[in-house]
Amino acid sequence: MTQQRHEEQREPVSRAWAELVATARRTATDGLVVGTSGNVSVRVATGDGDIVLVTPSGVPYDRLADEDAVGVDLVGRQVLGELTPTSELPLHLAVHRATDAAAVVHTHAVHATAVSTLVAELPLIHYMAAALGGPVRVAPYALYGTEELAENMLRALEDRTGCLLQNHGTVTYGASLDQAYDRTAQLEWMCRLWLTASSLPGREPSLLSGPQLRDVADKLRGYGQSRRPR
Repeated sequence: MTQQRHEEQREPVSRAWAELVATARRTATDGLVVGTSGNVSVRVATGDGDIVLVTPSGVPYDRLADEDAVGVDLVGRQVLGELTPTSELPLHLAVHRATDAAAVVHTHAVHATAVSTLVAELPLIHYMAAALGGPVRVAPYALYGTEELAENMLRALEDRTGCLLQNHGTVTYGASLDQAYDRTAQLEWMCRLWLTASSLPGREPSLLSGPQLRDVADKLRGYGQSRRPR
């Protein structure tokens, strides 16, 4: 491989790694993880095939540098870096193999984790559940880092872009790191909202119906800015 070709392939990986580290640090800054809990991945296309960049195991995010990049192929073989990949690698690879995800964010967000211990599905407390594909399911508990956990998660993610992991945390994915992160933050907010509303003695929060949520899903398809010709 020529030096120029090598540089051309390295550039998107370097850029994606910088974005991954920034996202991982954001999860800590925003209180969605504590210490080295949680992990982030992003899929990058290269001339030699796709690489999944992942946060390394047990390394504080504020210590990660450019030379710490860790990458695996879609079957889990390490193709980049010397640090050990996150222990939740099976979870990340399962999402990347089964969906069109470009990025995956896994956290131990407090309110979301609390909800995962109480219900099998987050009640429809807010219409933004539609942004995750519908009612958010809870994947049954399994030991972290296992294929069993990954399989439970995939079932909970069917037709969804986010789920809760029982007694564990959250998983969301998206077409970019920003989108995956935003879905995580939205999920945590909805869980906090439901816990707050349902904690009042003698009161039950009103919930949305399936048809109401479908109306929101239809409307969200046209949400946001559209480009206009100059």
